[in-house]
Amino acid sequence: MRRHESTVAVVTGAARGMGEAHVRRLASEGAHVLVADVLDAEGQALAADLGDAAVFQHLDVTRADQWAAAVAAADAAFGPVTALVNNAGIVHFTGLTATTEADYRQVVEVNQTGVFLGMQAVLEPMRRAGKGSIVNISSTAGMQGYSRSFAYVASKWAVRGMTKAAALELARDNIRVNSVHPGSVRTPMTSGWDAADDAAAKIPLHRFGTVEEVAALVAYLLSDEAAFTTGTEHVIDGGVLAGDFRQPTD
Repeated sequence: MRRHESTVAVVTGAARGMGEAHVRRLASEGAHVLVADVLDAEGQALAADLGDAAVFQHLDVTRADQWAAAVAAADAAFGPVTALVNNAGIVHFTGLTATTEADYRQVVEVNQTGVFLGMQAVLEPMRRAGKGSIVNISSTAGMQGYSRSFAYVASKWAVRGMTKAAALELARDNIRVNSVHPGSVRTPMTSGWDAADDAAAKIPLHRFGTVEEVAALVAYLLSDEAAFTTGTEHVIDGGVLAGDFRQPTD
């Protein structure tokens, strides 16, 4: 399906894992994609693999000047940006009492401030194009609490709220903003916390999600098929947030 032939997208944290899956899915549907990451070698290799469909740009999402450069590079290569996937994120596995101020600020800077700066950076080209779609990658940690990821949970709840506020403000510009909330999906960032042998047994579908499944949801939300969808959160977690599936059902 080539539903993204007119799409110019920026994907952050795009060099590997979930970000790479978003890039590959969008390119397979006809999009031109700016691969944005701090991992230069991996990002350049991905862009080279996709040929004319992609270019790489170094991007530290906490830097407004680098956001401006990335959006300008996408515009120069492909035209005005019409899609943004705020995918870059980090996690720090400590609770409230063990989290240092420096650790907290680092997580918030990448996961929350990076999303804020990204949405601001694409407004001008999206307004110029007359449309736009933004997908902010949150987490099931943006829907509930987790005991050993205090800063991460705080940042992902913030992304959920920022998404709704931006959706209301930008609707008049025909710019849609939605959040995606993955659960247990195996990526380089999450390796370790989901490694327990019985972890999949706690998921109603009895397996982990794949990055390709998340990318399929993101591609839909960025497309015109989701033209009446904005300000919403989309959970993709195998049924975990539905409740305790081990309870009797009859």
